[in-house]
Amino acid sequence: SADGGRNLSLDSIPMGLPMSDPTAWTTAMNNLGMAPMGMTGQPLLPDFDPALGMMTGIPPINPMMPGLGIVPPPIPPDMPAVKEIIHCKSCTLFPPNPHLPPPATRERPPGCKTVFVGGLPENGTEQIIMEVFEQCGEVIAIRKSKKNFCHIRFAEEFMVDKALYLSGYRIRLGSSTDKKDTGRLHVDFAQARDDLYEWECKQRMLAREERHRRRLEEERFRPPSPPPVVHYSDHECSVVAEKLKDDTKFLEAIQTLLTWIERGEVNRRTANNFYSMIQSANSHIRRLVNEKAAHEKEMEEAKEKFKLALSGILVQFEQIVAVYHSASKQKAWDHFTKAQRKNISVWCKQAEEIRNIHNDELMGIRREEEMEMSDEEIEDPSEMKETEESALVSQVEALKEENDSLRWQLDAYRNEVELLKQEQGKASRDEDTTKEQQMKLLQQALQGMQKHLLKVQDEYKKREAELEKVREDKLKIETLLENLKEQESSASRVCACSQEKECPVDKTLSNSPVKSEREVLLVGIISTFLHVHPFGASIEYICSYLQRLDSKICTAEVEVLMTRLQNTFRQELSGVGASLEKRWKFCGFDGLKMT
Repeated sequence: SADGGRNLSLDSIPMGLPMSDPTAWTTAMNNLGMAPMGMTGQPLLPDFDPALGMMTGIPPINPMMPGLGIVPPPIPPDMPAVKEIIHCKSCTLFPPNPHLPPPATRERPPGCKTVFVGGLPENGTEQIIMEVFEQCGEVIAIRKSKKNFCHIRFAEEFMVDKALYLSGYRIRLGSSTDKKDTGRLHVDFAQARDDLYEWECKQRMLAREERHRRRLEEERFRPPSPPPVVHYSDHECSVVAEKLKDDTKFLEAIQTLLTWIERGEVNRRTANNFYSMIQSANSHIRRLVNEKAAHEKEMEEAKEKFKLALSGILVQFEQIVAVYHSASKQKAWDHFTKAQRKNISVWCKQAEEIRNIHNDELMGIRREEEMEMSDEEIEDPSEMKETEESALVSQVEALKEENDSLRWQLDAYRNEVELLKQEQGKASRDEDTTKEQQMKLLQQALQGMQKHLLKVQDEYKKREAELEKVREDKLKIETLLENLKEQESSASRVCACSQEKECPVDKTLSNSPVKSEREVLLVGIISTFLHVHPFGASIEYICSYLQRLDSKICTAEVEVLMTRLQNTFRQELSGVGASLEKRWKFCGFDGLKMT
């Protein structure tokens, strides 16, 4: 199946190169990084260089046992690999043009074991893909698509490098030249979840091993912890008491005693036992003092021995220096050669320097002894001096106590003075802070008042502008009213003239609801507009249409005119609830019939 795994035996991979063509076989073996051998086992190229491999990652191959082994040494960068024709059972691979650049590949994902293979022939099967790529290593799975590409997963990462070598090869199935039996392979790295998961598992395992190794190193270099101290009991108490009397085990026992006391093991029942152990520790002080005295005695004896040996060495140095000086006198000096004289003078200088160093050392030891003797004489007074010194010591101690008490009182007074100063400083700081806060508040209030004043000024300017606009509008309205009055007066004059000429017509006009020629024009325009709208229209809609003709027309004027002409216009209510709307309709034809 396409998702199933395929195991590959390394010994069962046949080499696809034909043995009948010795030149191709020799070139292919040269590219694969091994000495070409004939059928009899003799080398075909005696001067073959095994460092020239086919590609990085292709191991040397034994022609008698076909298969892949260890990775060979890399090809030198200045030596381009020559690709040859590869013959398989069901197909043939033709190499790309060597002068073309190598095929581009994406960045290699971590732990990549899967490759993408594109450009497969349409008639290519999974068996042919396995036959081509099983030479690169053990194939775990092949996932083939219907669109002439597939994904191949190998067992190891280095096998991917071998598969990339086949990128750019032209593949032909058998000897067919049909387009469906040919293709150009494109091999590239593929990103697979399984590869990433295995790589992450491997990295985690390496990290665990590294942490374990570091922990072992730390534990190896860590100092050993002290042995645990046993808990107190009567038996352990007797054991520790015996150890306290033994010089070799005293350190261990005194540490145990200290731990017990710090743990709080001392109580009324065990107080006597602890007191006896403390007494044993105190008696050990005498042993330590005696041991110190013995060591001091040994040190004094060693000093005496060293001083005697050093004085004997100095005597011998003096004799050697005297020999050099006597040899330097003219009686003997003239008989030596120049080199001998030079050596004798150098030896004399070295001997004098060493003698002076040892002499200084001996004199330093003697001065130390004299100083110690003077200290001992000072430290050995008579009984009278001891009593006087004890009295002086008591007086000194009393004076020290008085001095300490006075010093403590002085410190107390100083502390009080510092506290008073701090309180006064705090009070002054508080006053300063309050003043600063008041100043800040006043400044904030002033800033707020200034902002408010600016706002008021802006509003005042806006109101003045609005007032000027209102005045201008008022002037315009007054001019309009004057014009209307003039038009009415002219209309009334026309009506008077018509009344004089036609009395019956005047009577009808005086009784009609239309009072001016302008209203007659409005009635005609509104009638035409509503005749086009048989379902009626709102007063706003009608006024919006009329205002296109004359912007001075207002809604109230139109509504009053239409309410006066009840036989021509009729108002109806349409809609329910919130959608209730007043609509005007033209009913002039019905009114004509009624009149």
